[in-house]
Amino acid sequence: MDFLKDLWGFMKERKKFWLLPIILSLLFFGALIVFTSGTAIAPFIYTLF
Repeated sequence: MDFLKDLWGFMKERKKFWLLPIILSLLFFGALIVFTSGTAIAPFIYTLF
């Protein structure tokens, strides 16, 4: 949790709020890959990349 506080402090201090959508989309796609790795959806997800 300390990493997230540091990251938020960096973005807040340096006015780098444009990084937030990039980070959230990377987290979303990472979670999507992890949660669908054992299902039948996995071959369709991997074709996106």
